[in-house]
Amino acid sequence: MVAATQVVGILGGMGPAAGADFVRLFVQACAQQMRARGEPVRDQSFPEHWLAQVPVPDRTGALASDASGAHQPLEPMLQALGRLAALGSRAVAIACNTAHAWHANLQERFPQVELLHMARETAQQLAAQGATEVALMATEGTYRVRLYEQALAEAGLGCHVPLADERQTIMRGIFDGVKAGNMPLAAQCFSEVALRLAERHGPVTIIMGCTEVPLGLQGSVAVAGLSLVDPAQVLAAALARRAYGAYGVSPRPH
Repeated sequence: MVAATQVVGILGGMGPAAGADFVRLFVQACAQQMRARGEPVRDQSFPEHWLAQVPVPDRTGALASDASGAHQPLEPMLQALGRLAALGSRAVAIACNTAHAWHANLQERFPQVELLHMARETAQQLAAQGATEVALMATEGTYRVRLYEQALAEAGLGCHVPLADERQTIMRGIFDGVKAGNMPLAAQCFSEVALRLAERHGPVTIIMGCTEVPLGLQGSVAVAGLSLVDPAQVLAAALARRAYGAYGVSPRPH
């Protein structure tokens, strides 16, 4: 018997590689749901899910400008969310950290859809695991709107952020590294900043608060000893729980 599930959606395209990788994380989280219920993992037991990979203007650049126009990402995100809602999505995850700066606008326009919040889900999980402070690697746009700092403060966690030059190194790893297909450069940039944060703040958990950061650090030996958390993985697990509704089982902290 196929488990009862509800339709969910993924708002991607920011960038496309991160959106595609989020689907992988979501499928893994759904398999974990099945195992937690003691059921075999079968194709027919995965929930209906839709990925909207749409071209969206640069989020960090838009947040640095007060001007309206085609460089603003809200309109294409609204259109994509509308399509996901029309397909029956009851819950939607945004596969981009910085795009959550427009979370309230998107949720207001589509109140019938539960739009998950990546930073809040991550902060709540870390608090449940007993963390008291963390460090954050993110885009300039995410720092600008204090996306994680606010969510972490609400959960009672302190947040350390990189120095100005380290932020630029992260941005180089994102744009000249992952988005340009230069993964060795991405690994070099992200590892350098992660190690500096660990040196300054000790063994705190480092939030990889941009979906490109985990992609760039995959297989990096330099950061093997650090405590890293991938908000996209946290969000994918939250979306899987919504997909299985009352039948879902929350994964234990680990």
